[in-house]
Amino acid sequence: MPLQLYAHPFSSYSQKVLIALYENGTPFTYRMLEDEGAGEELEALWLLKRFPILVDDGRTVLESSVVIEHLGLYHPGPVRFLPEDAKAALEVRTMDRFFDSYVMTPMQRIVADFMRPPEDRDRLGVAEARAMLDSAYSWLDGAIAARQWACGDAFTLADCSAAPSLFYADWVHEIDSAFPHARAYRARLLRRPSFARAVEEARPYRHYFPPGAPDRD
Repeated sequence: MPLQLYAHPFSSYSQKVLIALYENGTPFTYRMLEDEGAGEELEALWLLKRFPILVDDGRTVLESSVVIEHLGLYHPGPVRFLPEDAKAALEVRTMDRFFDSYVMTPMQRIVADFMRPPEDRDRLGVAEARAMLDSAYSWLDGAIAARQWACGDAFTLADCSAAPSLFYADWVHEIDSAFPHARAYRARLLRRPSFARAVEEARPYRHYFPPGAPDRD
């Protein structure tokens, strides 16, 4: 039975998994959440209704990082998302958590605030999220200065995480010109064919972006 992915093309975490699938040309059935019956199927698989979810021969795999590790174990391809060396793998996992926790999360906090009624806006929370992004950009600028990808020369799980994180974060809180290495890394990710494909597939949904999508990228 082919892999089934329950996801949406405009979702940052869905894009993270799609990048991994596209990198290795892994065959899968795309159960887009707007497809008939997909929402009900998703809820039956995972009561919390969070996505993406991968179904592999009857096994339900949750959480984007775990899904990508699962693909590496059970459906390996030429791109290895985690190094075989355990110590090197720790760095990849650390960078993956950095992008999810300190770029993706504050970005989503800012986006969520736009969905609230004006009287319920959280100005302090948004200010904290923007400050977190500035700190993350600053740290990343130094970490990526001499690297092609997040952890060196190889494209890994960390880059799958970085691509949608930085893509959307820059929309809500632009990476300052004081961080040229971070800006250049984001540009490299956008040129990566797997992520470029994910971005194009999501383009028709940009009008759903609560703060309004910028006329770029």
